[in-house]
Amino acid sequence: MYRKIEDFINDWAYESESTLKLFNNLSDESLTKHTVSNIRTAGRLAWHIITSIGEIMHRTGLSFPTVNTDAPVPNTAKELVEEYKRTSENLINEIKDKWNDDSLQQVDDMYGEQWKRGSTLAVLINHQIHHRGQLTIVMRLNDLKVPGVYGPSKEEWSQMGMPAQE
Repeated sequence: MYRKIEDFINDWAYESESTLKLFNNLSDESLTKHTVSNIRTAGRLAWHIITSIGEIMHRTGLSFPTVNTDAPVPNTAKELVEEYKRTSENLINEIKDKWNDDSLQQVDDMYGEQWKRGSTLAVLINHQIHHRGQLTIVMRLNDLKVPGVYGPSKEEWSQMGMPAQE
């Protein structure tokens, strides 16, 4: 749970950059390619990450511009990147404008439960990380390069002159 807005903003900066690292390695073809029948496409996973920012945070009373969860997945990876950047920036601007550290103790009805806003921000980040992990698997299945986020990826070990970790 976050107790300071600044702590969330700092974490969000790192996590959103990590998300963009993945999105920037998506190809337009990978957005709709089904590698396994019961797994979301890369495009659907990326779009869910983007649309859920507003879906979750609008429940707290914030009203920043974002896309509707029912909006169709864009056709290009570039559009996903642009929409993620826009939504992320709108989120941060709205929080800076409307909330302060005391706001993080306020409670909202979140999916039938009562969550402090500081907890909602933690869930938002964890939700993004969760789906980013799924996206890396789909990217591997699509033969896309996966960048390291919390350490080097398989491909990045060789760039460091070391054998890939098994």
